[in-house]
Amino acid sequence: MRLVVGYLATPSGADGLALGVQLARSLGAELDICMVLPPDRPVPSRAPTEPGYEDVLAGTGEAWLAQAAATVPDDVRAHTHLSFHESFAQGLLDEVARLGARAVVVGAAGDGLLGRHSIGTVSSELLHSAPVPLALAPRGFRHSAAPRIREVTCALGTRTGADVLLRTAVRACEHMRTPLRLVSLVAFDPHGVGRGAHPSHEHVLEAARAHARCVLDTARAQLPDDFPVASLVADGATVESAVATLEWRDGDVVMVGSSRLAQPHRLFLGSTAAKMLRVVPVPMVVVPAHDPENSE
Repeated sequence: MRLVVGYLATPSGADGLALGVQLARSLGAELDICMVLPPDRPVPSRAPTEPGYEDVLAGTGEAWLAQAAATVPDDVRAHTHLSFHESFAQGLLDEVARLGARAVVVGAAGDGLLGRHSIGTVSSELLHSAPVPLALAPRGFRHSAAPRIREVTCALGTRTGADVLLRTAVRACEHMRTPLRLVSLVAFDPHGVGRGAHPSHEHVLEAARAHARCVLDTARAQLPDDFPVASLVADGATVESAVATLEWRDGDVVMVGSSRLAQPHRLFLGSTAAKMLRVVPVPMVVVPAHDPENSE
């Protein structure tokens, strides 16, 4: 198994690399640290005898990659790759395809709050085009003290179509030997079911609990009898407030599914996942609506 980290010599790049190391160690995967640089553009004033801009940039990029690789612990096998493309996101996806990587990892944009996700141009493009799971590291994740993934939280909605997400989460937990927490979110916002509307608040909560129990039974059927799996319902006035009721610890990761609006074999961040992304303080993994292991 191979994981691609989209790397830049920035704090955001260090956040993504730290998450890549944590995931690679947990999954027993190899790490591919990939840097994508813009291609050379002719500059009329450049003297013919001067070194090519692309050559200079490549040398600098290789030095940055070497420094990044030097920070990877000895128990994680890492490789570095330098490529040129007009689009960092597309260049990264080209490397994912070339290397046969199972997932891509990036850090948050540099202007977000510490411990929170901030979507920049690259992560936004990947969230709407990646054919493999995308792992997003929150700002400051490079300071995480957790050597491995501690627990996987799988956020499953009450709608149908979550089977791929559940299978992916179960498979990941089996590989990493980590507990699985299944969460069903119930939000009572003005655009949904209000507390004074019909069906009642209690009815919706009970429906969510029944759904969570059904999902829990499905997950347990795919796991050994002694595998640690739990299920709970989180509710609030909004998705954000529902997520805020959950407890998180260093080493946790949350997995969400791609929107049903996604094109075949591509990601598309849905509205619920986007709202979760604003408040969760742990890495988020967005899973495509298809199963990459079963599509080979």
